[in-house]
Amino acid sequence: RGHFKVMFKKVCIIGCGLIGSSIARAIKKNKLASKVVSSSRSDNTNKKVIKLNIVDEASSDTKKIVKESDLIIIATPLSSYKNVVLKIKSSLKNGAILTDVGSVKKKVISLVEKNIPKNVSWISSHPIAGTEESGPESGFSELFKNKWCILTPSKQAKDQDVKLLETFWKKLGSRVDIMDATQHDY
Repeated sequence: RGHFKVMFKKVCIIGCGLIGSSIARAIKKNKLASKVVSSSRSDNTNKKVIKLNIVDEASSDTKKIVKESDLIIIATPLSSYKNVVLKIKSSLKNGAILTDVGSVKKKVISLVEKNIPKNVSWISSHPIAGTEESGPESGFSELFKNKWCILTPSKQAKDQDVKLLETFWKKLGSRVDIMDATQHDY
């Protein structure tokens, strides 16, 4: 049995709507993780993503489901970030990579940076992709094909983690650019 090396053992997606579910689908399709889990506030969404086989496990208990994840992707509205980060910060594994998919960076980056452990690489991502549709059933694995994804790493992000995340987005089909938050928001 040929053992291919997955990029991540466990990936956790917080917020499994259009973008979150598309990332989950693309991870599975490209075999980038051994296990993909997600957390949504609505039990309905959690049931749906399991039924549609988008993730391996889903729960509204974000704090619990984040545990042992190598990569955590926040795919909820910007207004909920603070809440999410405060909820998960004590569950983040040593050496984990934390990213998001939001379109605004500067405010968010410092907010998260202030609230997470020093040994977690916080690298904000902005995949410039989407459709008019929303919800997990609208997601598809090709959403990021040939779309730009901008990475804006925080000061505490390790270089090798930035490289790893860049590779991850490229494997989802994105073209990746790395810039600072001010430049991005401009």
